[in-house]
Amino acid sequence: MQTDPRISHDAPEADAPRLELAGLGSGYGNKKVVFDVSLAVERSKIVALLGHNGAGKTTTMAATVGLAGLKTGRVKIDGRDMSNATARQRVEAGLAYVPSDNFVFGDLTVAENLSLGGLTERNAATRKRRQEWIFNRWSILAERSSQLAGTMSGGQRRMLSLGIALMSSPTLLLLDEPSLGLAPNIVDKLFQDLRSLADEDGLAVFIIEQSVAKVLAIADEAYVMRSGHIIAHESARDLAARESLWDLF
Repeated sequence: MQTDPRISHDAPEADAPRLELAGLGSGYGNKKVVFDVSLAVERSKIVALLGHNGAGKTTTMAATVGLAGLKTGRVKIDGRDMSNATARQRVEAGLAYVPSDNFVFGDLTVAENLSLGGLTERNAATRKRRQEWIFNRWSILAERSSQLAGTMSGGQRRMLSLGIALMSSPTLLLLDEPSLGLAPNIVDKLFQDLRSLADEDGLAVFIIEQSVAKVLAIADEAYVMRSGHIIAHESARDLAARESLWDLF
């Protein structure tokens, strides 16, 4: 059987970070907007990427997922070089991505949305077990399994978006602005769920978030980006203890 020349076919490295970006540069067309970004997300850790709008955070995540062109550098998942892999191949390697908008299919039911999230799993019994696990974790999704996703509240749709991502049994979850448009109490519950998934299930989480105080309360580490460059990397606790973050942003 011929192997795909675009990706590394080495076995995952047991002690490698779930995600490693090394010298990543990305942009759109001839315009480069992210420069020499290097960071790592370890197993069971939550790592936040902070910065003002336009700093290059979403482009960094899009390049990590395979949705924006990689101009320089490397993207590794579990030590495997996935720099030239397709988005689907990165999902099959363990990555799941929840964008900041259009994160559910509004004209499909909750159950149908979850089914789409499990398309990379060919075994029907495994898909069913995953859906049951999600329904047990978020009972509101089970109660509304036949409801059209577009008629749900913002918080419920965000829960569903997580469920869709988790249907692929990822080891690495990428989230872009998950609190966007949500009430504070819903954000608190969402972030508690993320911390629980990291602690109890070993999930590695890479998150872009504007609610700085809330995300630092659950994160292990944080990187700060400005004008396409990483300008700081500290523990979330140390960053939260700063009197002011404006000097970094």
